Amino acid sequence: MSERELPLPDYDELPFGSLQHRVRALSAEDLRTLLRHEREHADRVPVVELLTNRIENLERGAQPSGGAQDEIPEARGHSQRGSPVGPSGPAPTTRRPAHGTIGETGKGADHS
Repeated sequence: MSERELPLPDYDELPFGSLQHRVRALSAEDLRTLLRHEREHADRVPVVELLTNRIENLERGAQPSGGAQDEIPEARGHSQRGSPVGPSGPAPTTRRPAHGTIGETGKGADHS
């Protein structure tokens, strides 16, 4: 089964915390589909436990919660910004380090 056929868009890219919330809106059959996929691919123990427990809860009478699964807020704001430090290095500081620098150690008020 391809990832496009899974009940959650970009399932393999979702962080565990998001997955915990998203599976609550799925039916037992959708969860079984994810469980098969998980066992055939990454087989992550926490995810297998999460899916198995949710299936058991649904079988005991729990109901799927509402919510659309076609939007992926985790991926919306993602951008690669890079380092805020430019190629010439960080901006110089105006304050001297309290511990001294190479060649200037021991030149404090107590060591004159």
